[in-house]
Amino acid sequence: MATGSGPLLPEVPRSGFLVVGGGIAGVTCVERLATEFPTDDILLVTASPVIKAVVNYRQVSRTLEEFDVEEQANHVLEKRYPNIKVIQSAVKRLKSEEHKIVTEADKEYVYEKLCLCAGAKPKLIIQENPFVLGIRDTDSAADFQKRLAKAKRIVIVGNGGIALELVYEIEGCEVIWAIKDKAIGNTFFDAGAAEFLIPKLSAEKPEPPLACKRTKYTTAESKMEERATAGSGRTGSALGPDWHEGMQLKGAKELSHKVHIEHLCEIKNTYLQEEFLQSQKVSLAFPKAQQDKRNVETDEELWPVYVELTNGKIYGCDFIVSATGVLPNVQPFLDGNNFALGEDGGLKVDKYMHTSLPDIYAAGDICTTSWEPSPLWQQMRLWTQARQMGWYAAKCMVADTLGEPIDMDFSFELFAHVTKFFNYKVVLLGKYNAQGLGSDHELMLRCTKGQEYVKVVMQNGRMLGAVLIGETDLEETFENLILNQMDLSRYGEDLLDPNIDIEDYFD
Repeated sequence: MATGSGPLLPEVPRSGFLVVGGGIAGVTCVERLATEFPTDDILLVTASPVIKAVVNYRQVSRTLEEFDVEEQANHVLEKRYPNIKVIQSAVKRLKSEEHKIVTEADKEYVYEKLCLCAGAKPKLIIQENPFVLGIRDTDSAADFQKRLAKAKRIVIVGNGGIALELVYEIEGCEVIWAIKDKAIGNTFFDAGAAEFLIPKLSAEKPEPPLACKRTKYTTAESKMEERATAGSGRTGSALGPDWHEGMQLKGAKELSHKVHIEHLCEIKNTYLQEEFLQSQKVSLAFPKAQQDKRNVETDEELWPVYVELTNGKIYGCDFIVSATGVLPNVQPFLDGNNFALGEDGGLKVDKYMHTSLPDIYAAGDICTTSWEPSPLWQQMRLWTQARQMGWYAAKCMVADTLGEPIDMDFSFELFAHVTKFFNYKVVLLGKYNAQGLGSDHELMLRCTKGQEYVKVVMQNGRMLGAVLIGETDLEETFENLILNQMDLSRYGEDLLDPNIDIEDYFD
């Protein structure tokens, strides 16, 4: 009869640091940890066979930064940092009291400190509808490109960054753009800036396209088929500016650009073709302003899906793009764990990126900041903030491990973001849309049609925010003026006089 304590159980892999998520926040976090602790094993758990790495990073000014994003196979990260081990699997469950995660492969990993960087998922207007597509990661972007190639008309719903890029980039397909706001791009700029940009929707695009200065996707040592199978059904890393570069966003029609905007409306109902033909809505399918005495039977064709808007108009289309924002991807981690959540559903983090549970941090789109922010900063789920949060979370984990004090990162002092819309460089600084200022502010504007749009937000003689569209070369000067909070009352409108070099004022 056998004696002893029985068969040995397999040893559970242990790591001082474990990070979940292969997007910018997660990869930035593990890279910083691997550098700080070069002899320790750092684990990165990601559902995707590719990660998003920051390359060509450039500090433009004290708070503005530019970088490219490169999509790389997981083993490229392991080769660059020998102490990083990438586990390709989704997380099935977090056992926070045991300091353990369980992957979908039913493998357990024990951690001392965990950082959740699992990003967000599309907030689809309709779930489980084959004609509603959310564009969130590289797989869904590839699916969109494939479906667009056969499309003659699509409906885009939403007014954020992805919607703005789509309506400008798509050719060979009619676009119906439904937005709930009075003006386009409400997330990023005001109605004046929107009016400045609108002519670009009907203008001829430059040939060849202007060189992109930021995020570029390079599929390094990874095949599309591999991504499609391994990442199927999973929430992938977010898309950022210029995700469409290198993709042919062309539909099936011989036309260059045709966009029709429906303002102040949302989707009320959708109908599949058969449902629509059996409904009482057929006579409404063509708004009076566009129908020219037509009805659905005399249209060029029947459409696979129909959209009824809250303004009463109905459009048929090949498919619908839901570009209506994201929801923090917290679901895999909630079961059995009492996380404090923000109003937007994200994991609440304090000023050291701690969640409400011991030894668990969060960064990027999955988290919601709960500290009292600088008067000039606000959280937005953008790639620049994902990189900053991932870097700072690693810094906090290191300080906590070594028992060292830490100061809040300077990147949280002033909101600063540079991007590109309609082929214009766009810089957003501070309270660029007068967020939280109510009516207690004034605006100063300068606009040269087709070249630049400059807006500054002033309060009591001090600059609190700015929107710069075009090659203005004002970003560093305005950043300093906002950070220094200098009283600018005596300069008046000279601040925006194009004939005066305002940098001379502040040398």
